[in-house]
Amino acid sequence: MLKLPRTIRLDPSDTFVFERAAEPGEWAVSGAFVFWNQDPAALGPKARVALRSGFLGVESLGWSTLAIVTEASEAERETVVERLAAKLLEKFGAPDLAAARGAAEEEVAFAASLCDHAPQTLLAVKRSVEDGEIRERFRTLRPRETAGGADSLHAHASAFTFHEVEGDEEPAEQVDLMGLLKADRMTRDRT
Repeated sequence: MLKLPRTIRLDPSDTFVFERAAEPGEWAVSGAFVFWNQDPAALGPKARVALRSGFLGVESLGWSTLAIVTEASEAERETVVERLAAKLLEKFGAPDLAAARGAAEEEVAFAASLCDHAPQTLLAVKRSVEDGEIRERFRTLRPRETAGGADSLHAHASAFTFHEVEGDEEPAEQVDLMGLLKADRMTRDRT
């Protein structure tokens, strides 16, 4: 069966760390293409967080810290490709629908390649800019097995039950949530 990532929100933090948070349950892609040809130093604080650690929700073009591996039908995959192609044409300046569809096919194929895990496995991304190129590292988070098993979305209800991590072992990144909230309030006060 085909698997694709969907956005998931375990707590409300995405709503304040990103300029636009993806709605839970949207089909997702890596989204690194959003930052192509942009100077990371010129990005605002919330855009930098999206660059570092966000999955792009296809419908809203909002960001999610985590995505969840989900089974999908071929019809759903086609819908994701068509929706993303339309967004690439409308919002990202694709030269025509054929080029947008080709780019969307590549993005969705890459997203599917990240889902070579059991359904309900959480995915996290860490991006960096090295030598002018965006590098992505993906990790998986699996719920601790419980007496009832970890076969439902409810197994993900508490983020603190996760203890297995697969992928690069690196020190945790520090995000200044209070600073982001203050910057957001200052921006709202000016408008």
